[in-house]
Amino acid sequence: MNLRVNRFRFVLPCALLLLAVLAAVPARWFTAQSSTEPPSEAEVRAHYTKYEYRIPMRDGIKLFTAVYVPKDSTQTYPFLMVRTPYSVSPYGPDQYPKRLGPAPVFLRDGFIFVYQDVRGRFLSEGTFEEMTPHKDVKKSPKDVDESTDTYDTIEWLLHHVAGNNGKAGIWGISYPGFFAAAGIIDSHPALKAASPQAPVTDLYMGDDAYHNGAFMLAANFGFYTFFKPRAEIAPPTHEPRFDYGTTDGYDFYLHMGPLSNAKKIYFKDTNSYWDEQVIHPNYDQYWKSRNISAHMKNVHCAVLTVGGWFDAEDLVGPRKIFHSIAQFNPSTSNKLVLGPWVHGGWASTDGDHLGDVNFAAKNSDFYNENILLPFFREHLKDAGDAKLPTAYVFETGSNVWRRYDSWPPKNTQPRTLYLRSDGRLLPEAPSEAANAFDEYVSDPQHPVSFVNFPATDVPQTYMNADQRFAAKRPDVLLYQTDPVEEDITVSGPVSPRLWVSTSGTDSDFVVKLIDVYPMDFRNPDPNPKEVEMGGYQQLVRGEPFRGKFRNSFEKPEPFTPNQPTAINFSLPDINHSFRRGHRIMIQIQSTWFPLTDRNPQKFLNIPDATESDFVKATERIYRSKENPTSLVLPVLQ
Repeated sequence: MNLRVNRFRFVLPCALLLLAVLAAVPARWFTAQSSTEPPSEAEVRAHYTKYEYRIPMRDGIKLFTAVYVPKDSTQTYPFLMVRTPYSVSPYGPDQYPKRLGPAPVFLRDGFIFVYQDVRGRFLSEGTFEEMTPHKDVKKSPKDVDESTDTYDTIEWLLHHVAGNNGKAGIWGISYPGFFAAAGIIDSHPALKAASPQAPVTDLYMGDDAYHNGAFMLAANFGFYTFFKPRAEIAPPTHEPRFDYGTTDGYDFYLHMGPLSNAKKIYFKDTNSYWDEQVIHPNYDQYWKSRNISAHMKNVHCAVLTVGGWFDAEDLVGPRKIFHSIAQFNPSTSNKLVLGPWVHGGWASTDGDHLGDVNFAAKNSDFYNENILLPFFREHLKDAGDAKLPTAYVFETGSNVWRRYDSWPPKNTQPRTLYLRSDGRLLPEAPSEAANAFDEYVSDPQHPVSFVNFPATDVPQTYMNADQRFAAKRPDVLLYQTDPVEEDITVSGPVSPRLWVSTSGTDSDFVVKLIDVYPMDFRNPDPNPKEVEMGGYQQLVRGEPFRGKFRNSFEKPEPFTPNQPTAINFSLPDINHSFRRGHRIMIQIQSTWFPLTDRNPQKFLNIPDATESDFVKATERIYRSKENPTSLVLPVLQ
């Protein structure tokens, strides 16, 4: 089965979210089965009984729920629940999935697994709303949200499903991760543990929809070609995948033209979800009301939030949930796991590599068996202290797991690197005169690609891919240090401090932090792709910034043409070790296509732009005494 984790919001029916690593601990129930085999439908059917319910909510709406109860009745079991907009198929009391729970070790350990279609999706009644806004004040039974639906579901299950031990847990990846996070607000007393994993959290501020005001074009378009409003209560139907008419997304989106053509040519009036993403290019009340991290109050269960360093969809969400719970609920057990994974990769890959970069071990096995299961066993089965640190974080570059008592670690010091002449990146501030700058021409008709091969989706390998192809472009500036003399570990957010100007009235600026390998770095063995790792420019973190939002994401402002202007922002956190002999590089450009939509380089409402609005602009990056462009790194001491 092909788990498409490279699609926006972990796009799968809920039952398919259960795919996990193939290795498992020796099966307690199945002495004749190899411990390395994944569970099967026959295994699930043999040891679980399936029930289907329509559980009433406080406003009278009924939510379709599938419950799988262990046939072994010699003990009681906790509930472990997923709430999803992607369907809890297969439907029918005699239809069983191939897997249950986050990983095979869960199925064999024994839980009452609960899967629920959220309201307005598939067999659940009601109206679905994207990222349901939370209601802090509820004046009547009609004031419902995901916290009340979760509460009402748990309350019903406790009284109607036999064999439970009175405790419940909730988990979910991506959009189900949002429902897990939203469901722990004003926690039900029986809800003892939760694991929001890659949770969609603040769609505009760094998650799926916008990054620093730049629209994430390819991911959103691909997602909304299939995620559409539903007019009736019905199980999922097979729909053909959207036909791009090409394997080259760069070509497809360039020929599509302005953003408005997506609706005009393709979506028409079939998808209000897409329309809402596009017609709100500023951080307005639509987005603010959907930032679930602003409402993480009265969380009384233990929480383990999980994310991946190479998550192309919800890289920021896990840390926002973690920090918000800490802020509003200081006495709540609150832990964070960040590993070397793509979006949901801990449930679909071995976590031992991404693209050409190797991570040295099967990190998904380690996580599922030594972190996630012990967490739920501790809080749902009274299995004893799992001895988990506050932050269990994988360090890329060195390929080791670190245990921290906070995230970011407390023992970091800021280290500033300045852009200098001749492409140098140095710790000494520049002394050049005000006219010291480097420049390039940004042409929206010939944007810089974010990958060096044809793709219509968003290949997650772009997150750590070799950037040598981009370095050859005349509209990409690069600056690098000398080879570092000792390992430098950067833990936390990396902060560009740009001084820029543009000949237009708006422009994007993309900053990429890169680890440049020494020329004698060994190639893989075997090496079927004939990869040359010597001089490899590994993307560590990259992020766009739409310039008109430099002072406010609510009220954009035009640039004054050719006037030096400051842009200060942060790239999402990293935990990366630049090894001795490597170089630290940054690349700066103004297009990253079609990962982000094109900026016309005129100050206007981009969803209304026409083809004639897209113009070339001369971009300058200053490196003078008066206007020093720099990068601030939180270096671990």
